[in-house]
Amino acid sequence: MSGKNQYGRLLVILLTTWVVCIGMYRLPEEWMGLAIRKVDLLSDIRVRPADAPDALLPEEADSAGDTDSVPRALPVDSLSPAARRDSMYRRLIAGKGMADSLPALIEDFSAAHTGLARFFAALSRVALMNRPVRVAFLGDSFIEGDILVADFRARMQAHFGGHGVGFVPVSSEVEQYRPTVYQRSKGWSTHSLLTDKKRAYVLSGLLFEAQADNPSITFKTVDFYPGLEQVSSVKFLYSRNEAAEMRLTCNRGRDTLTAVLPWTDGVAQYETEGVFTDGRFQFRNAGGLQALGVALEDNAGVVVDNFSLRGNSGVTLDRLDKHRCRMLNEIRPYDLIVLQYGLNVATEKLHSYNWYRDQLTEVIRHVQQCFPTSDILLLSVSDRSHYRDGAFRTIPAVVALLKSQRQAAEATQVTFWNMFRAMGGENSMVRYVKNRWASKDYTHLSFRGGRELADALYGALMLEKEWYDEMERTTNEYTYEPEL
Repeated sequence: MSGKNQYGRLLVILLTTWVVCIGMYRLPEEWMGLAIRKVDLLSDIRVRPADAPDALLPEEADSAGDTDSVPRALPVDSLSPAARRDSMYRRLIAGKGMADSLPALIEDFSAAHTGLARFFAALSRVALMNRPVRVAFLGDSFIEGDILVADFRARMQAHFGGHGVGFVPVSSEVEQYRPTVYQRSKGWSTHSLLTDKKRAYVLSGLLFEAQADNPSITFKTVDFYPGLEQVSSVKFLYSRNEAAEMRLTCNRGRDTLTAVLPWTDGVAQYETEGVFTDGRFQFRNAGGLQALGVALEDNAGVVVDNFSLRGNSGVTLDRLDKHRCRMLNEIRPYDLIVLQYGLNVATEKLHSYNWYRDQLTEVIRHVQQCFPTSDILLLSVSDRSHYRDGAFRTIPAVVALLKSQRQAAEATQVTFWNMFRAMGGENSMVRYVKNRWASKDYTHLSFRGGRELADALYGALMLEKEWYDEMERTTNEYTYEPEL
C-alpha cells in the first residue's frame, strides 16, 4: 500500500508541475507595466513553422534591410528611351560604390524613372515660380505634432527658401504639444474622415462646423525652428459658407481686416498678405460655415503641410472627395504628396498583408485621380518592437507589411522609400529608444528621432534629384515644365 501511495503522490506532483508550466507559458508578455518573460520548456528543441508570427525569417529580414541593391545595367544600345534612362540610373548608383554602403534610396517604379519629375522640375525652378513648391505629408500618429515633418520642412526651406508652418487645422488633439505653431479655437464641432461618411473630405480628413454665431481661431508663430518666426501670407480655408462675416485682428492688435466671405459649397480661401506673427479670426453670421483651417506661409520657396490623423490606416483615403480635392489643388497645387502609414495596420497576429496591399493600391490610384498633377512618394512602415523571449525585437508584421507596401508602389508606378532600412533595419527601434529618439512604447518617435529620419529622407530626395538632373542633362527626353 505504501508503494501505491508513493506512486499516487508522484503522479499528483507531475500533474501539478505540468499545470504550473502550462500556466506560466500562457502568462501575458506584460502585466501592470512589468515585462514578463514567457516560460517555454521546449524552446530549445521547438521548430517554428515558416509562417510563425513571432519568428522573423532570415530571408524576410534581408529583403527588408537590403532592398536597394544595384540592378544590372541595361545595354547601352537599348532602343527604348526609357531603357536608356534606367540604364543610366543604374550606372549612377554603381558610381557611388557598393549598394550596401548607400543609405536608403528612393525606389522609383515609374516608367523611365520619372516618378518625381514634376516635383524635381518645380524645385529646379523655384526662384521663377509665382507660387511656392508644395509638399503634403499624409500620415498617422507617427508624424502628429509635426514630428519628422518639422525637420524635413526646415531642411527644405533652408535650401530652397520659404517660411511658415503651412496648413494648420482649426483644432487638433495634439495642438498643445505641437512646437511649430500656437493655435487655439472655440465654437466649432469636429468631424473626421475616420468616423463620418456623410461629409465630403479633402486631404486633412477633418472638417469643422460653426457651433455658434461667433466661432474663433487664434494663431501665433514661434521660433522653435528656423523660418517660422513670421510669414508673409495668412490664408483661411473653408469648404462651405452662406454669409459669414470675418474679422482678422493680427500683429498684437495693430492691424484689423474685415471681409464678407464669398458663398461656396466647394473649397475656397481668403488670403491677406503682409508681415504676420499672430492673429485671431472671428466670425459672425456663421451658420452653415464649414472650415478646414488656416495656412501660415510665404508665397515663394517651399511649403510643407502636415495632414496627420491619429488612428488612420490610410485605407480611408479612398473616400476623399475627388471634386473637392481638385478644387483644393487649384487653390493649393501640390507638387509632391507623401503617404506615411502602417502603424495602425501591423499586428502581432497577422503576418500576411496581401489584403492591405490591394486596398493601398486602390487608395494610391484614387489619390492620383484626386491630384493628377502631383507626384506621390510612399513611405514604408517604420520599425516597431515587442517584448519576446526576454528582449525587445522587431515584430514580424513590420517586414510582411513593408513587402506589401512596396508591391502597392510598384503596382501604381509611384516612388517608395524604405523607412525601415533608413532607421537601421531589424531591431533598430531598440537603438532609437536607447538614444531617446523614440518613446518606450517602441513605436513612436521623439522629435530627436524625427530629425534623424527627416535628415535621411531629405538626403535621399536630394541624391535622387542629383541623379535625375544628370539624366535630364544627358537624355533631355522627359523634361517637365512646371506651371509658373
